[in-house]
Amino acid sequence: MFGNVAVPLLKMMGHSGTVPGALLVTDLPAALALLQQRLTVTTPKNNINPDVQADNNETGSAPSIGLSLRAWPLIQLLYAAIEQGYDVMWEEGALLV
Repeated sequence: MFGNVAVPLLKMMGHSGTVPGALLVTDLPAALALLQQRLTVTTPKNNINPDVQADNNETGSAPSIGLSLRAWPLIQLLYAAIEQGYDVMWEEGALLV
């Protein structure tokens, strides 16, 4: 995940957004719940701005993707880490579990 997306998501989870960083498995459920709550509040449900989508259809460019859709891989990673009992660590250029 690129920093311009990853750092805001980390901050939405209640983390400082520092890179490198980590969350312990015991902290993951609260971080995941906070992320999901904040994504619901801050992003539209369809994740694509209809005005941008209409403009893009005319020009042939790809639609703008919302933050909640970009967060989906992170959310799945957090669920898996919780289920398997792993901490989550990240560094620039890599996300490690």
